[in-house]
Amino acid sequence: MRVLFVCLGNICRSPTAEGVFRDHLAQAGLADRVEVDSCGVGSWHVGKAPDARAREAAARRGIDLSGLRARQLAGEDFERFDYVLAMDHDNLAAIEALRPDGSDAVTGLFLAFAGLPDRAVPDPYYGGEEGFETVLDLIEAASRGLVAEIASRLETGH
Repeated sequence: MRVLFVCLGNICRSPTAEGVFRDHLAQAGLADRVEVDSCGVGSWHVGKAPDARAREAAARRGIDLSGLRARQLAGEDFERFDYVLAMDHDNLAAIEALRPDGSDAVTGLFLAFAGLPDRAVPDPYYGGEEGFETVLDLIEAASRGLVAEIASRLETGH
């Protein structure tokens, strides 16, 4: 099973989701059965580490984002990943525009897995520290839901 998280530049929300989701998978004993990555729809930050504020906020919760580097969403991601999940509606539109015909990847907003099907993970880039904490709270909730779904799929083979 493979999961890809997508935001605008891959320096705040999607690397945070990658790190948090990896942590939730490890807690559920599924880390060796699920591959996780993140990317951005834009190329502005390719090769850069996550935003320092995102790294610091995640570190306060015991999650290390320091080894992650930004990359851009590519067409082949739809062949490689089972889930391609957007942080907001604009990201989702970009995903759908790039999605090749016949792709079986599950796409949608990540917060749907927190029971918030139309809600976006807000971009904390231009705000203060509290925005990064809000992002973490939302991502934690959605990660719990996605882990539960993937655990069920792995158990049933679907």
